[in-house]
Amino acid sequence: MTRIPIHQVDAFADRPFSGNPAAVCPLQAWLADDVLRAIAAENNLSETAFLVPGADAGRYHLRWFTPTVEVALCGHATLASAHVVFTKLGFGGDAVTFDTLSGPLTVARADGGYVMDFPSLPHGPTRAPDAIAAAVGGAPEAGFEIPRVHGADYFLLVYASQTEVAALAPDFRALGAANANAVATAPGEDCDFVSRFFGPGSGVDEDPVTGSAHCTLAPYWSERLGETRLTARQISARGGALVVEQKGDRTALGGRCADYMSGEIELP
Repeated sequence: MTRIPIHQVDAFADRPFSGNPAAVCPLQAWLADDVLRAIAAENNLSETAFLVPGADAGRYHLRWFTPTVEVALCGHATLASAHVVFTKLGFGGDAVTFDTLSGPLTVARADGGYVMDFPSLPHGPTRAPDAIAAAVGGAPEAGFEIPRVHGADYFLLVYASQTEVAALAPDFRALGAANANAVATAPGEDCDFVSRFFGPGSGVDEDPVTGSAHCTLAPYWSERLGETRLTARQISARGGALVVEQKGDRTALGGRCADYMSGEIELP
């Protein structure tokens, strides 16, 4: 019997039952990919993160899986992984570095939480198809294609108000059939901007808080508002708060974590 530690952490949250839950499994060596996929499917969370120690202290190899696919970039599960390294694995340094499919990602302690250094993913010049806006459920002011991250086509849809974004009722079947994910955003009422993330193309109808989406949202709103440091809220049912800072071709994402559960997975 093989026993694997598992920690479930609510990321971008200052208390349990908010933010975005992620499972984090520290490993000593990689398991077979089909086993990693099976664990992620069994967990049935937006993402399960697996990390393996690197050659140097404070450096790990990190991979992320939704219930259906491995993804190239994930914010909340990276935040949760750093929290586990600092609080469960006993790392005493100020920053941890993860080697990932998106290159090295560093997470540093800051103000009772953490700040992640991520690549920026600015939207492209291509417009979002009308069919995508129709599937999301409301006519945006503007729509753009953004870089593919989670194995599906991605689109940024910009609305006039937070009320419009909150009222969206997407046709997830239509988005899934189109292998499409969409980020809906608008100016915030008590923050600089709000968003929702719909990811049926990656096996997640609506993600509670999506760090990787803010790698596109931060450069968009930074340019639009003329500010580099912004406050953001993802207005899903659970909700979550972020502080983002645009730094050229990098985006800093800040947030906190709350512990929910620790245990073991038993594999034959």
